Amino acid sequence: MARILWAAMATALFGFAGLALAQNTPPASPAPPDFSKVEIKTTDLGHDTYMLQGQGGNITVAVGTDGVIMVDGEFAPLHDKIKAAIAAITQQPVKYLINTHYHGDHSGGNAPFAADGVKVVAQENVKKRLADGTTNALTGNKTPPAAPEALPAETYGDKLVLKVKGRSAALAHIQAAHTDGDTYVYFKDANVLSTGDIVTVGGRYPNIDVGAGGNIKGMIAGADTFLKVANDQTKIVPGHGPLLTKADLKNYRALLVDSEGRVAKLVKAGKTIDEAVAAKPLADLDAKAGANQQGSDNFVKLIYLSLKPANA
Repeated sequence: MARILWAAMATALFGFAGLALAQNTPPASPAPPDFSKVEIKTTDLGHDTYMLQGQGGNITVAVGTDGVIMVDGEFAPLHDKIKAAIAAITQQPVKYLINTHYHGDHSGGNAPFAADGVKVVAQENVKKRLADGTTNALTGNKTPPAAPEALPAETYGDKLVLKVKGRSAALAHIQAAHTDGDTYVYFKDANVLSTGDIVTVGGRYPNIDVGAGGNIKGMIAGADTFLKVANDQTKIVPGHGPLLTKADLKNYRALLVDSEGRVAKLVKAGKTIDEAVAAKPLADLDAKAGANQQGSDNFVKLIYLSLKPANA
């Protein structure tokens, strides 16, 4: 048990470093969050399906008659609070924990939930990234390999369906988007779509983890896929930010396309990455995204590296 607790805390700290990039904040060592003050907010999405929000990525919970399917698990130290929030909804046990990608603010809960007997499921590249460790493409900071108990117990390649009695979750892989291991999850009976960090809103530009196979073109392709899956009644749970509608998703896609086009013009003109940042191509979009200057600069860099990786 002591080993599991140590691993959980280590995962949380490494995950917070990933969260800093996901929020497009400066890479200077931020103080870790005070998890003791975090409260888990629960939003009822209908049909025994819920969105949980605490510190880190959004969680989706689908309740069956013999178990629960959960999408993402935030940070390890929030395990008990997340369990309590689920217990307030249902007495059924969590059977599956799906990682939408490898970042610690979504996968940090793997080890403690696995210790409860929950099966952790992810796209196969997630297990590779967690097992091998990763390097931040912007800062060069390294995240060491995760402990064995934090690795997914089941992986898939392209598509997978998970079932508990009375509920099913359709998992599918989007290639080279936020990372190279992104999963989105659709609960057809509830018309709820969980996108992971391919969709991130609310005071930031999305992160593109180009060091782990992410690419702006894949982000746009992911948004296109979601628009095909969703209808006007679909409740869309983004990786970060408030619940979205299909109309919100269309606006988000337009922002991605506009941003890519502006940076692509600078790449085509032969600008270096520093010159592209100095040109401030997204200046009039920053307020719409809710991003600060550092966030804007980082997003320009990530799009640039997506389009011209040889200049990294």
